[in-house]
Amino acid sequence: MDSNLKLSKLMAISVLLVLLRLRSWANAKPEVPCFFIFGDSFSDNGNNNDLKTLAKVDYPPYGNDFPLGPTGRFTNGRNLQDFIVELLGFKNYIPSFSEVKETGKNILRGVNYASGSAGILDETGKYNGARIPLTQQIIQNHKIIIQDITKGMQNDLPAAKKLLNKCIYSIQVGSNDYINNYFIPKFYDTSRRYSLSAFTDLLIQQLSNQIKVLYDNSARKFAVYGLPPIGCTPNAISLYGTTNGSPCVDKLNQAAVIFNEKLTPLIYQLNNNLTHAKFTYLNPSGSPIDPAEIVKNGTCCKTGGGAGELCIRNSKPCSNPKKHIFWDGVHLTEDQMQVMANNAYSCSSPVCANPFNLHKLAML
Repeated sequence: MDSNLKLSKLMAISVLLVLLRLRSWANAKPEVPCFFIFGDSFSDNGNNNDLKTLAKVDYPPYGNDFPLGPTGRFTNGRNLQDFIVELLGFKNYIPSFSEVKETGKNILRGVNYASGSAGILDETGKYNGARIPLTQQIIQNHKIIIQDITKGMQNDLPAAKKLLNKCIYSIQVGSNDYINNYFIPKFYDTSRRYSLSAFTDLLIQQLSNQIKVLYDNSARKFAVYGLPPIGCTPNAISLYGTTNGSPCVDKLNQAAVIFNEKLTPLIYQLNNNLTHAKFTYLNPSGSPIDPAEIVKNGTCCKTGGGAGELCIRNSKPCSNPKKHIFWDGVHLTEDQMQVMANNAYSCSSPVCANPFNLHKLAML
């Protein structure tokens, strides 16, 4: 056979295979029909934009590497939940609750309720201005969406419940209850009223109650996040200084450790008591990064915005965010967000996903 003819046939086969893969991808369904997101600035994709608060980032250089520019995501590009949504197979990002209210965007794939500066406790972050606490995200905003979903399904309540049973409910929150509450005695008296352990017990109990509200409203698949080393952020080190030769702020990191140690038994308890639901604990920040490297690395943008931890409006960021762990004084660069998302989705170690990762949770 003529070599040119052979080459033409091989090229045609290659093109056909590519087209088949593209067709398969286009027709593929996400691993779950819907995804609901609750949390703080690591997950917020615009809910704070219209609030009177220091905790909003609807300005450059935020969104510097995002196709739509500044959208309210607290990083240079996609955030943690954006990457997870991609990994789960969704073709579009989950819309923010504020966007849904304004545009009437499709809610059957899920809604993002997360709010920068929000906490488990209603008063957390209040000194920064308005924010949407976890209680409001769940009891008020999510219930509005459930009602709208039910109406959109011709008020077929069993069908709406069946849909909601299949969704994943992501809850990523808790850092602000320490850094924007317990460790700011100038504005809050919680550190005078509670020991660190007792305060954490309060948070875990409140979180348990909030999760049960979601369960009572047909949620059955829960991904609940632990806390990262909050004492290693550039902002924390700037505010408190390092501890006894440690490169980070030990008291903040200890708070995160205690929270995670108390959260894990809650997940087991919920799995045992609410047998119709599946709960998993995720702590995907554990890529092995030397804390000293975090400190040395610095931030990509010049900080001083917000309450001091955010990028200065319209400032010029670093030329290569990939070389940085932190975008601003608290939040990670897009690349680090992607590392966290990959760990949450596919990690096989109980250190970062216990009893299962997001992919396995979706398959249940």
